[in-house]
Amino acid sequence: MSDLPPDPVRLRVILAHLDKQVADHETVGIYLHLQRKAVQEALARAEAPPPAEAPPPRRPGRPAKGGKMLPPLAQAKARVGFAVQQKRTPDGPEPAVIHVDDCTMIEGTPHPVSDHEARVSLTDPNMEPCAFCRPDTELGVLD
Repeated sequence: MSDLPPDPVRLRVILAHLDKQVADHETVGIYLHLQRKAVQEALARAEAPPPAEAPPPRRPGRPAKGGKMLPPLAQAKARVGFAVQQKRTPDGPEPAVIHVDDCTMIEGTPHPVSDHEARVSLTDPNMEPCAFCRPDTELGVLD
């Protein structure tokens, strides 16, 4: 503000008005402060160097490098993913095949699916489990 009145009475009225405005808009100020902090944190994450690439997860029960088995807790934490492989032939599509995501028998471009989606897919007559990696055994779905 440039030209403030010189007398204390009007200055006190202006000060009281400004204090009331600050108090009335305190919630907005807190919200804006929180938003500003969230943007700063997102900016820090965006500018941070990318994390080192982690090795792909191992399936539970499979030996780690060097032939050593993972401890039971590590086996439980290991993520097992699944993939769907669609087969097309000149005579029409064949049943899709469900694989464990690291199966070496996958041909073409597989479509990743969650364990729930894989479990549900195995109940579909147009889907079948891979005979090599046996995702039905991995999921506990047996005929």
